Amino acid sequence: MNNVMNIEGHTAIISFDPELNQFRGQFTGLNGGADFYADSVDALREEGACSLKTFLSVCKERNIEPYKTFSGKFVVRVPANLHARVTEAAGAAGISLNQWVQQALQREVHT
Repeated sequence: MNNVMNIEGHTAIISFDPELNQFRGQFTGLNGGADFYADSVDALREEGACSLKTFLSVCKERNIEPYKTFSGKFVVRVPANLHARVTEAAGAAGISLNQWVQQALQREVHT
């Protein structure tokens, strides 16, 4: 089970590691690893802030861009029957397939 935590404006995926009996946090959107572990939610938030601060500091020291860049393009493979259905739905809505998919994705991430 994964959950999301916002730490200083940065999103981290939180999971539980049963071997370590600790929560594990992993920031998304960073250009490298800034994982963190703790045994409570409060400690996880503290460790996350510390890990993020260290990561950003090292990036600044080494003149490395800390954030991943995205082109805005990606390929999605779906079954042919689903492709046909969403193309029909887009046409019925009077928009392109690209616009239809973009709107569906925006609804899912609540933006």
